[in-house]
Amino acid sequence: MAAQKPGLARGTRDFGPVQMSRRNYLFGIIRTVFEKFGFQPLETPAIENLATLTGKYGEEGDQLLFKILNSGDFMKNASDANLSERNSKSITPEISEKGLRYDLTVPFARYVVMNQHLHNFPFKRYQIQPVWRADRPQKGRYREFFQCDADVVGTNSLLCEAEIVLMIREVFEKLGLADYSIKLNNRKILSGIAELMGAPGKEGPLCVAIDKLDKIGEEKVFEELKERGFGDDVAKKLQPFLQLTGSNAAIIADLEKLLARSDVGMVGVAELKEVMAMVEGFGVKVDQLAIDPTLARGLSYYTGCIFEVKPTSVQMGSICGGGRYDDLTGMFGLPNVSGVGISFGIDRIYDVLDELNLFPAESLRTSKVLIANFDPASAMKALAVLGKLREGGIAAELYPESAKLKKQFTYAESKGIPFLLMAGESEFASGEFGLKNLQSGEQKTFTIEQIISELR
Repeated sequence: MAAQKPGLARGTRDFGPVQMSRRNYLFGIIRTVFEKFGFQPLETPAIENLATLTGKYGEEGDQLLFKILNSGDFMKNASDANLSERNSKSITPEISEKGLRYDLTVPFARYVVMNQHLHNFPFKRYQIQPVWRADRPQKGRYREFFQCDADVVGTNSLLCEAEIVLMIREVFEKLGLADYSIKLNNRKILSGIAELMGAPGKEGPLCVAIDKLDKIGEEKVFEELKERGFGDDVAKKLQPFLQLTGSNAAIIADLEKLLARSDVGMVGVAELKEVMAMVEGFGVKVDQLAIDPTLARGLSYYTGCIFEVKPTSVQMGSICGGGRYDDLTGMFGLPNVSGVGISFGIDRIYDVLDELNLFPAESLRTSKVLIANFDPASAMKALAVLGKLREGGIAAELYPESAKLKKQFTYAESKGIPFLLMAGESEFASGEFGLKNLQSGEQKTFTIEQIISELR
């Protein structure tokens, strides 16, 4: 039997040592910022009950859920009628009870409801874990990817939104990414727009359609809205909102005029003004922050301010997004607990930094020094040297075999190890060891204590 050719499932990737070192560098910076703003760590299972996930992301989101077949004979409860109809929606409840999590927000809401007695509100948590979506793989879009989320639940204060803006700014400042835009909107504004279009309560379909503006263009968005019952004059009513330009203050002033007849719309505008005032109150300039009335964010649970971040110097979708959700916990039996959160898409951020060559050389974690292995007797003595280096906080390793020095050089260079320590018979006799800088080629002689001091 021929050996099977190995392969990856579409939309997934392996991460080698270089990629993992860089990813850990990203995780470290984001985690540091989250903790600086008072967020605590949390993890939830990869597998959730489908009842927990279904109905939380809108119709399109439900279609992207990865379902897990029941254990054992998963077909035993499938009815003949559903089998003959080949209707996936009808048969899924009979053969699948669980699914892979689609995001980290809904599992967090489930956790809050189940553990509400353990925490004081407001409760601030961060979570860095993978999620899965049965999406069509393409550049920057994967079926398995990591999210780095920070959420606050149990408060309506718009201070949380202002601090999210500051966290976004600080993360990208630490990563050295200057070319990006933070778009800010409010779902209540979109509710007001739906109201003025003669379709009150239909902000959900409006958001789904507007969210596709960049992908399919205005005309097709208008066509979709007509199909969803928004009337034939949809372009005339919606275009004034799509054409707003100028400073944030000018856009807010225009929105106040356009939404003057919508109470809910005016609440959304007032909330935007308050968030902007708080950001300014911190005394921090966020040049990348722009109000965008066309920002919709497709997820159906958002109810207030929404955020989206995109790079401006490379072709890539959103690399960060989030918003306010007023009653997500209410779906699990705990009403009136408002929350707001942000999610950093680590995989897309990685691709952006990689394309722009923004990863620092020190992000590659590796040994600092390789001890050359000249012969078995010297290698045995070198074990004590290796132990001293590690006790001194120096990441070090001994080449495992006696081999030609060229081969050991090649090994060190392939791993990015910057120094080679010569530890042969003559070095042990003198008590001083040659330390070679593999980048410059310079070699100096030191005692072990001096080498530890030098490498620190």
